[in-house]
Amino acid sequence: MSCEKIFAEIDALAEEYLSVWVDACNIESPTDCKAGVDAVGEYFTNRAAARGWQVDVCRQTVSGDCVCITMNPDAPGAPVSLSGHMDTVHPVGSFGTPAVRVEGDKIYGPGVLDCKGGIVAAFLAMDALCRCGFDKRPVHLLLQSDEENSSINSGKETVRFMAEKSRGCVAFLNCEGAKKGSLTVGRKGIIRYEFSVMGKAAHSSNCYDGVSAICEAALKILELEKWKDREGITCNCGVISGGTVANTVPESCVFQADIRYKTLDQLSEVENKARAVAETSFLEGTTCELRVKSQRLAMEKTEANLALLDKINAIYARNGFPTVAMAERPGGSDAADMTAYGLPTVDSMGVSGKNIHTVNEYAEIPSLTEAAKRLAAIVHDIE
Repeated sequence: MSCEKIFAEIDALAEEYLSVWVDACNIESPTDCKAGVDAVGEYFTNRAAARGWQVDVCRQTVSGDCVCITMNPDAPGAPVSLSGHMDTVHPVGSFGTPAVRVEGDKIYGPGVLDCKGGIVAAFLAMDALCRCGFDKRPVHLLLQSDEENSSINSGKETVRFMAEKSRGCVAFLNCEGAKKGSLTVGRKGIIRYEFSVMGKAAHSSNCYDGVSAICEAALKILELEKWKDREGITCNCGVISGGTVANTVPESCVFQADIRYKTLDQLSEVENKARAVAETSFLEGTTCELRVKSQRLAMEKTEANLALLDKINAIYARNGFPTVAMAERPGGSDAADMTAYGLPTVDSMGVSGKNIHTVNEYAEIPSLTEAAKRLAAIVHDIE
């Protein structure tokens, strides 16, 4: 079987899978909406079952259910895992009704790029391979359900499920949005802290008798915000809440810090600095409690990931695709966890577009078949 035959099948299925893309993204599925995430999973598992593929589900009570779809489960070759997350970030209704619109060669809507577009591309690649009789190896499609909040709702159970289903795979291809000319082999880790600051309330006319928790929080934020290293540690204090009325010295203030890092050594530095800032009273009489809200590992460059990138470039060259450079990204993804589990992993295998996490998120429609062809070629050719 040649890849040319598979590519022709992908082209023939392009119109059908544009409709699939629209349908999947019209099912709104913010992370905390279990019903919506589960509806997306059911949409794809129904299509998988109609093709006779195996479906395994990791049931959850808070998060949506994580899904593993397997084509050729009994095939002898080493498996390949494809992956994307079903959850999105905006509340239901943020994009209007219907949520998705198609304009020219662009598709707009929640998750069209991050990351349902990648899921559709992976499913299209598998469908074309199946129709062409490919039976060399098992192919897994992992549908993650709580990626956007670092799998805190499931206590990382969804991540462990994905890693277990991918045990022994020759490649784990994560289908986050593509960056033309490169594939991702490194990502920053993320740790999100909540600082709860307590001061002393007083009437504003006697403000000298109180201690402002908001002022203390502001001083802590200024200290944390010194981290702005594009290639190292960064900090963004993006959420703050404090005080009750304007004529009372605020007794409490809570803020959150999103801190990103590249290595375990940098994570240790972050942990030490966060504790030090929490324990330091810039204003006498204040206290602070520190809590980790969520954490995502860094995807460090490994020999296995770099070797996989070399194999992919060889496959691309054989099949007429431009070769790609390695890249490191500041955003987190499940690829970091899969790397930590020892799986050869690359990321950014999905569709192309812009403006993720905004109501102007869009993807380029021609990139759907382009992504599917690259994924299919890797599944077909990799040794």
